[in-house]
Amino acid sequence: MKIDISSYRVKPGQKMNLRIFPTKATLAKAGNHEQMKILNLEKIDAFQTRLYAGNRKSLLIILQGMDASGKDSTIKHIMSGVNPQGVQVHSFKHPSELELSHDYLWRHYLKLPEQGMIGIFNRSHYENVLISKVHPEYVLAERVPGIENLKHVNKSFWQQRYSQIRSFEETISETGTTILKFFLHLSKDEQKKRFLERIDKKEKHWKFSSADIRERQSWEIYRKAYETAFEMTSTKVNPWYIIPADDKWFSQILVTEIIIQTLKSMKLTFPTVDHELRQRLEEARQLLVSEDE
Repeated sequence: MKIDISSYRVKPGQKMNLRIFPTKATLAKAGNHEQMKILNLEKIDAFQTRLYAGNRKSLLIILQGMDASGKDSTIKHIMSGVNPQGVQVHSFKHPSELELSHDYLWRHYLKLPEQGMIGIFNRSHYENVLISKVHPEYVLAERVPGIENLKHVNKSFWQQRYSQIRSFEETISETGTTILKFFLHLSKDEQKKRFLERIDKKEKHWKFSSADIRERQSWEIYRKAYETAFEMTSTKVNPWYIIPADDKWFSQILVTEIIIQTLKSMKLTFPTVDHELRQRLEEARQLLVSEDE
């Protein structure tokens, strides 16, 4: 299956309307889709080995989406095909008191992937222009200088925050970390179906949260917050990808395909072996062979 990933990419300055973006698979379900998923994971594993061995670049994968959009299952799928020693996964919940005593990007800086690693953010710094946009009272807890009340959390404040996020991402991409930003685009009907499964199936009760139901009531506000975030932060170097998420088999194939093409574009190579190391390798080989003589 050949997938044109550019059709899912948000172009810089593109005016967003998520209603016109598909939430269902845009390709027919092939009989060999499970095999395709396996092959994609094998390709990622091969690239990951080069990334880890080279130890100069890193990849940051950001997953955002409405509740029940499949962020956890997407991470589980990616992790099922890679060496876990080379991947760091971080889920960002409500900030702690320590985190609130720093700027909102601080805790995300701390979790950036090391050289040679793949980092996965389950939710990210974008929560500060998403959930904080829906619940601006959260901003007051950050104790930002000059932000004394909700009147100060205005258009100018949000414009500055988008600019800060762009600068943050520009800095880390310029210093060796390639960023992939995925929005798992779930329909409201599919979310309802998944929430009902969590209620009706005992083995999924642990996933249920009444807070998710409350947040569902703000669906349209979240949609607008996402649209603005994409318009303001999707750049040529650090673009957003809108991933249809109603069909998990397709979203997983599409996400891994984009990861593969991105890793390929990073031109990853194994470290060059110099003459001195070749000599040491040959000496070690001769010692090992001589053990059998």
